[in-house]
Amino acid sequence: MEISQPAFEKYIFVCENERPDGRCCGRLGSEIRDLLKQIVRERGLARKIRVSRTGCLDVCQQGPNVLIMPDNIWYKQVTIHDVNRILDDALKGLSSHPKES
Repeated sequence: MEISQPAFEKYIFVCENERPDGRCCGRLGSEIRDLLKQIVRERGLARKIRVSRTGCLDVCQQGPNVLIMPDNIWYKQVTIHDVNRILDDALKGLSSHPKES
């Protein structure tokens, strides 16, 4: 085993779990993740913030769910309209960064 530092300053985890009974983040979670990734790239933050899908976070009835780490901020009942707010919150405490090319 090897221990190392995280490659990114912030991680945004978006649940994309799907359940047969329909209580899930699934399709909408995927749309939210895709939009977050697009905005992170457009703002030149791809080397600072990683947007990743995750499986079940065990609160399906409150989904879609998004988690920012290491800030430990949890968003529930997220919609596409919340994406900019989530990213703005993720930027808090982020080191200054040069614009990526």
